Amino acid sequence: MSRNIKTNIFIKSTLILVLGGAITKILGMVIKIFTTRIVGTEGIGIYMMIMPTFNLFITLSQLGFPIAISKIVSEDKKNNKKLIFSTIIFSLAFNTVLIFLIFLLAPIFSNILLKNTNTYLPIICIGFTLPFIGISSIARGYFFGKQKMFPHVISNVFEQIVRLIIIIIITPKLLNYGINVAVAGLVIYNVISELLSIIILYFFLPKNFKLCKDEIKPDKSLLKDVMAISIPTTSSRLIGSVGYFFEPIILTQTLMFVGYNNSFITREYGIVSGYAMQMLLMPSFFTMAISQALIPVISKEYARNRISYIKKKIKQACLISFGIGFIITLIIFLFPNFFLKLFFNTTEGTTYLRVLAPFFLIFYLEGPLTSALQAMNKAKEAFKVSFSGIIFKSIILFICCLFKIGMYPLIIANIFNIIYVTYNQYKIVKKSLK
Repeated sequence: MSRNIKTNIFIKSTLILVLGGAITKILGMVIKIFTTRIVGTEGIGIYMMIMPTFNLFITLSQLGFPIAISKIVSEDKKNNKKLIFSTIIFSLAFNTVLIFLIFLLAPIFSNILLKNTNTYLPIICIGFTLPFIGISSIARGYFFGKQKMFPHVISNVFEQIVRLIIIIIITPKLLNYGINVAVAGLVIYNVISELLSIIILYFFLPKNFKLCKDEIKPDKSLLKDVMAISIPTTSSRLIGSVGYFFEPIILTQTLMFVGYNNSFITREYGIVSGYAMQMLLMPSFFTMAISQALIPVISKEYARNRISYIKKKIKQACLISFGIGFIITLIIFLFPNFFLKLFFNTTEGTTYLRVLAPFFLIFYLEGPLTSALQAMNKAKEAFKVSFSGIIFKSIILFICCLFKIGMYPLIIANIFNIIYVTYNQYKIVKKSLK
């Protein structure tokens, strides 16, 4: 395949993902608008408090399979049917264990660590979503490996539309049973949306797709190949998820120790994470789209030692990601009250948003750099950076909380982590391509 054709495939894949990401993000923002107006700041606060736990279990549920599957499928050396089904069977077994673990630990998470009984039911509901999230992520990994981005985009769009309809119709009714039930509903809707996604992806399989009995049986050697890529990849992401998991715990425990009450912590955490951070994460769908399209391209070319081509693609990805991020962030920075009122029907979080905004420009480079490291089999190096970054972030968060400066310890810790991780990832990528 000529370089021009490869370039065209990369650009086409990226454009499809960016367009799909834009539609999905717009739908996502509409969902957030309705969710915020229905459950209010208290509901958003509770939801954001359990999100780190949800994120941790999603990371465990996926176990790095999407990236591993994408990489192996793109190399086109294995039986893809056996590869997918071996991974799915293992994923279902592993997620069953995670469900029991959540049921066992939910009282500890809600009553002792987060000190908020309203988080118990939503945490329990996390368990029911995991098998569906696991299977859906494996299917997406297959299509990414084939550089077929359209199925992923279509499934995402339909997933968001269904989620929006459910939130509008069902959530107001759940509120009659309590704010905790309504937030639990926001979690459990993922079962329906992920199941729909799996069904849609199934219809994008080749028309001549047939399965033999032998292909359904788990293949240990293929599973080992997947694990060899997925475990190091997950290690890096898991550290980030673990750090994120401890974020509201450290914040809650330390701020309550110095005199803040739980209602203040839940409310302000919801404002920072649910309003300010969400506004600044708006351009992230571009970053994610570019990063996802980058993995199979870099993986192939790195195996062929085409360093100059890889450098070109990484530069392109970083420039596009930064450029889009800069424009959107600048607009949000200049008119924060307008956008907060438009999307969330509030102006709370304006100051937080303006403090964070300049540093998020660096964050938009992190996605392409992380994907480049994974594609070049540098997951261990990425893990070390993430691990040290999370430790420093947690220490800074804890120390700053002792100064009784409200929610600003969270802002300071996040800014430090963004700068530290992105800078060190850049250094590793540069060194790897010498």
